[in-house]
Amino acid sequence: MSVPKQKFTAEFKQEAVRLVRTTGKSCAQIARDLGVPPHYVVRWKQQQDTQTAAGRPAFTGRGIPALSPQDEAPPNP
Repeated sequence: MSVPKQKFTAEFKQEAVRLVRTTGKSCAQIARDLGVPPHYVVRWKQQQDTQTAAGRPAFTGRGIPALSPQDEAPPNP
């Protein structure tokens, strides 16, 4: 039997990371409070840090990073 994959909204992920940063609790404690596996919160925090450092929005949806104009391929002639 397979377990259906859980999906979380960008807002849920952002709130989890915000709680880690503002409450002084660990990622594991926040994860327990929210009922998610601890490695999810760790990964979301790392993703947000990476995207913020790159000047991009975090959690753009469906696992696809937001493209900036310079990342787009030029049209083929």
